[in-house]
Amino acid sequence: MANGNYLINLYERCLKLPFGRKIFSAMFARKAPYFATIKPLITELEPNFCQLTFKKRKAVQNHIGTVHAIAVCNGMEMAMGALAEASIPKHLRWIPKGMNVQYLAKTNSDVTIEAKASDQTWQVGEQPITVEAKRDDGTVVAAGEIIIYVSEKPKK
Repeated sequence: MANGNYLINLYERCLKLPFGRKIFSAMFARKAPYFATIKPLITELEPNFCQLTFKKRKAVQNHIGTVHAIAVCNGMEMAMGALAEASIPKHLRWIPKGMNVQYLAKTNSDVTIEAKASDQTWQVGEQPITVEAKRDDGTVVAAGEIIIYVSEKPKK
């Protein structure tokens, strides 16, 4: 069911295909190629919510064998970006301004990241998007917010 948002519509079309989530995730990761370094899988996408996962593997580990904090932040930024593109009204645009993250526990497993916003987020000015990363046992390993700046699109 089309909702008028290009990213949600693309996500829903991809879900109808075999490996649709993988296809969609790879397509979205190409928007900022650095996202692809964690090999993310967007598992849920709807207005004001995005969930993605990525596997613990050698390429995202640090010197002690846990998932590197920056890999987690990369996933948080990707989830926030997908949420923003899936949620923002057509007359507005956004750009990230900052990230405030607390590292709370070692990430010794695959990672699940959720980004959340509300309908009130989509107004002009600085707006926080809540982000949280969990390991397989449900422990929150990192939490914080990504601040975006929302502005009107220029008139054409």
